[in-house]
Amino acid sequence: MTDRTAMDIQIFNTLSRKKEVFKPLIAGKVGMYNCGPTVYDYAHIGNLRAYVFSDTLRRAFEYNGFAVNQVMNITDVGHLVSDADEGEDKMTKALKREGKPLTLEAMHEVATFYYERFVDDLKSLNIELPQKFPRASEHIQDDIDLIGILEKKGFAYKTSDGIYFETGKFPAYGRLNGHTKKSADTESRIGINPEKRDQADFTLWKFDPKLGWDSPWDKGFPGWHIECSAMSRKYLGQPFDIHTGGIDHIPVHHTNEIAQSEAAYDKPLADYWMHGAFITVNDGKMAKSTGCFVTLKALLDESISPLAYRYWLLTAHYRSPVNFTYDAVRAAQNALIRLLATIGGYPDTGRVLEAYKERFLGFVNDDIDMPGAVALAWELIKDPGVSDADKRATLLDFDRVFGLKLADAPRVIDEPIPAEIQALADAREEARKEKDWKKADALRGEIEARGYDLKDTPEGVRITSK
Repeated sequence: MTDRTAMDIQIFNTLSRKKEVFKPLIAGKVGMYNCGPTVYDYAHIGNLRAYVFSDTLRRAFEYNGFAVNQVMNITDVGHLVSDADEGEDKMTKALKREGKPLTLEAMHEVATFYYERFVDDLKSLNIELPQKFPRASEHIQDDIDLIGILEKKGFAYKTSDGIYFETGKFPAYGRLNGHTKKSADTESRIGINPEKRDQADFTLWKFDPKLGWDSPWDKGFPGWHIECSAMSRKYLGQPFDIHTGGIDHIPVHHTNEIAQSEAAYDKPLADYWMHGAFITVNDGKMAKSTGCFVTLKALLDESISPLAYRYWLLTAHYRSPVNFTYDAVRAAQNALIRLLATIGGYPDTGRVLEAYKERFLGFVNDDIDMPGAVALAWELIKDPGVSDADKRATLLDFDRVFGLKLADAPRVIDEPIPAEIQALADAREEARKEKDWKKADALRGEIEARGYDLKDTPEGVRITSK
């Protein structure tokens, strides 16, 4: 890494419940696993917040000079309606909803459709695609191999409906959630399974004689948790640097990943765990299960750009919950439009200002403080001591992390203004200062009649030829 990137990067580690200085396993490189979608339906904007965050995190590391190896799984089997191994498989639910036959071929077809729509959403949000998009259905043997290790080491047992992980044999179970000693009362999940040795025990392999894959135990499909353990290890090794997801993954999914991976291989799964907060609607969690959710298409139908939604997300810290309203995102869109219009009017002959760049790094490297970074961008725009050309170059440098496509702003380069037009504009300004609005309006009309547009902006009057 260069001298410029020598500033420490601090991130909040859920495992330690504090900010820590990031120390990579391999100098200059980051291995990152993001819990991806279960592709049984369209993603909603609450889901997509997690991927805007993981993209911003990746961009922040790349801005600091790191090479990032990003893996995001696609769950196309094994995720039951309840995260706690209750109910039917979500993909099976999708097959029934869409009138498809209960076959693996139909399941693959439905999963592929919603996976492609998910990728479309990522591209609309200018999210860099991960290097790997492993699908759970293509890693069944990896799951079976991992379960076999757990069975040999005495962590797995069989019931009438599947193979379970025995949490009582893993003393550190639950530490991600802030406790190291579990209780059947506090850890019990939805419903009671009398065959479980502890209600916190979770499925490694679920039996299904009609739909699934052959295994040493019986026909069926892997549990949701085992899939992520197997795929993250396969593509990133164990341990790897960073594992991300939503805060809803902390008590069950990520807790179970840690337990089975560490029990199998006697080493940490990941060094840092990062979790993003929810988006709420009317102060309730956005979720498909409740029908309370908004898709990216719904925003487009309201003439709201996906990049405006991205900008709105950047104005809140990833660990802070935000309440969605259309008015809030429209306000963000107006701000983005002003930002694009401003940058579009700047010449592109400037240089990146190191003083601003260092301050920007200070926000980025302080647990990805995007609200602070966005505020700095507006501070730069209003700085009278910086040329427009240097503002543009520096803002485009910031956009390597923002991901707002600022370089695509329509160019509105001002041409030299004739002296007589400038004189009229100066006279108008004097009239405005004297509150002679009639004279000011007349002078504006004269300027426009001569083929020029005049616009009052926070940075002053801007004159352009029509």
